[in-house]
Amino acid sequence: MKVLLINGSPHAKGSTYTALHEMEQVFAGEGMETEILHIGNQDIRGCVACGFCGGHGRCAFNDVVNEAAQKFEACDGLVVGSPVYYASANATLVAFLDRLFYSTHFDKTMKVGAAVASARRGGLSATFDELNKYFTICGMPVASGQYWNSIHGNNADEAAQDAEGLQIMRTLAVNMAFLMQSIALGKERYGLPEKETACRTNFIR
Repeated sequence: MKVLLINGSPHAKGSTYTALHEMEQVFAGEGMETEILHIGNQDIRGCVACGFCGGHGRCAFNDVVNEAAQKFEACDGLVVGSPVYYASANATLVAFLDRLFYSTHFDKTMKVGAAVASARRGGLSATFDELNKYFTICGMPVASGQYWNSIHGNNADEAAQDAEGLQIMRTLAVNMAFLMQSIALGKERYGLPEKETACRTNFIR
């Protein structure tokens, strides 16, 4: 099984990485293949609503979003980690996720998602809620742990001292691994749930 972990921090080895790496070690212990993809320091523009992806199945801007799309399709679980900026996720990460989820047309149903937030002090739960919305709009079960998935620290050294935060990450990874394995067994026995044809309505007619 494969888990893709997205590091949305500008810092490759900061507090967000500390949280993701703690999870990565648990996944490795479960025999799962992992990759941490660091995108937070890249120049990623937002979606311009050009519609190119509708006819081509990929974004018109050929950057790390299209690279990540192939990894996303191949993985069984996706972990998205972000630092907190003004009680929100890093804007670079938001641009990345907007384009990644909108431009990819493969079925994301039953890929397991998890969001992780890191901060010196506050804004964690707001960021956590923001990131989870990407999973829940496309049928991805959301993994949880023993608390909201967050770690405190202004840098990697401080985050490494957050004993509860690190435990939250380990518990989250254990639960996520179990959920992915259970879903894989369920697919073998029952297949994926049947979907109704999408019904889309507008408020203004």
